[in-house]
Amino acid sequence: MEKYIEKHLLEHNCDAVEDVGYTRRFTPEELNERKEQLADASIAISEIEAEKKSVDAGFKLRLKPLESQKATLIEQLKTQTEYVHERCYKFLTTMRTWRASTIPMVN
Repeated sequence: MEKYIEKHLLEHNCDAVEDVGYTRRFTPEELNERKEQLADASIAISEIEAEKKSVDAGFKLRLKPLESQKATLIEQLKTQTEYVHERCYKFLTTMRTWRASTIPMVN
């Protein structure tokens, strides 16, 4: 009731009423409430980050073979060759010095 009388007296005795923004101090209860909200938000963030980390690990596992394939393809396109391992036939010739020739089998 006392606040109503103060507000009523102020309104009727002032020259003008304006809406003005300003900062006000929290009450101890409001301060504790904000601290609880901060703790809750921090816990939620921590849980989400842990979940994100596990999901990221799954994506990394899925990306690893594709990145390896990409690196191989880039190297092959850059050199326009590929390394193969296949059966080849060796012919040795006898001369003063011998020379080894390797002929790959054509498929």
